[in-house]
Formats: sequence, C-alpha cells, structure tokens
Amino acid sequence: MVNYPNGLKKTWIASQSPTTFADRGMNLEKDINTTNTYYLSMDRAVIHKKPTPVQIVKVDYPKRSAAKITEAYFKIPSTTDYNGIYRGKYLDFEAKECQSKTAFSLSYIHPHQLTHLEACMRHGGICFLIFRLSHYNTDYLVDAKLLIDYVKQLKRKSIPYSWIRENGHIIPRYYGRPIHYLEIVDKLYFKDEEDMHESKQEEKKDQQ
Repeated sequence: MVNYPNGLKKTWIASQSPTTFADRGMNLEKDINTTNTYYLSMDRAVIHKKPTPVQIVKVDYPKRSAAKITEAYFKIPSTTDYNGIYRGKYLDFEAKECQSKTAFSLSYIHPHQLTHLEACMRHGGICFLIFRLSHYNTDYLVDAKLLIDYVKQLKRKSIPYSWIRENGHIIPRYYGRPIHYLEIVDKLYFKDEEDMHESKQEEKKDQQ
C-alpha cells in the first residue's frame, strides 16, 4: 500500500492490460525516459529522472533473508523531475501531464519547485517545463523564467492552454526519441552558438 501526500491510499496491482488514454500520465514519463536513454546511448547528453523520495512505514519479514514493504508514503518531491548535463550546461526541468481541456492547475507545481528552478537559473542552468496536453496529443516545452514571471505577475491559479500554445514550443516526436526535447533546447538556449557554427562553416566554404 502506498500513501500519497493528500491522504489517498492505493494498493498497486500489476496489470497486463493495454495502455489506455487515461494512462498517458505515465506514458509521458516513459517517453522522456526512453528519449533520455537514446541520448545517453548516442553520447549526446546525460540526463536522468530524480528518484521519488519514499518514507517506509511498515515492513514484513516473511523470510529471514527477505523483507517486504507493506506500507509507505510518497513524500513531496524536494526539487524537480529531471536533471543532467548537455553541451556543457546543467539542465533541470519538470514534466507535467495535463488532463483538462482548457487549463493546467498550478496546484500540481509546488512553490518550492519553482524556487528551485529560479536558483538553478541564477547559477547559469537551463531550466524549463514540459507539458503534455493529453486531450490534444501534443507536447510543449516552456522556458521556466517565462512561466515563473507569468505566474508572479498575474497571480493565477491555473495556466490557460492558450498561453502554453502561444509561449511554448511543440516538441517533435521521432522513433527512438518519442519526446525529442533537445531539438527545442538547441533552438532556444544555443541559438548564438548555432549561428556562430553556421557562420564559420560559411567562411570555410568562401575560403575554399
């Protein structure tokens, strides 16, 4: 049995049934993990999901050599979902599944997570959020500073999907990279370097 911070208790039972539309929250995590594994295998980036802290409450010992956890609590995450290194820069981001048809409730993002993202940005880290709008089957990457400024200025309790569409960037999907977010990271955070690279390539062509 697992206890959630809101008091909900749930017993996990393994299931072999096909994935349904309601399971897309877990699919977002799986897609990001699959993509990260691809990045690692291609030596493109080292990015991992942070472990969720769990408080063990009850343990049974059916055998001397084995212990079985019978009750535990999921603690509120102290930071964000993912972090790692890409092109010499520290990356830190949160990933959220959005089930509503109109807006994303800010109750699903804890204040200390936004504080953590702000701290990372102050020290030169690249920070963003990934939103999956399940109803529209689309993934967006939103710059963390842009979102935090928006929340602070308007003091909203939710983010309209219209704002996410206007200010976010659609994340492409490829085989082996079901949520290829680094393509957006390159365009947003390494644009100057890309322009410089292209300029040098053009200079080489002119000299030849």
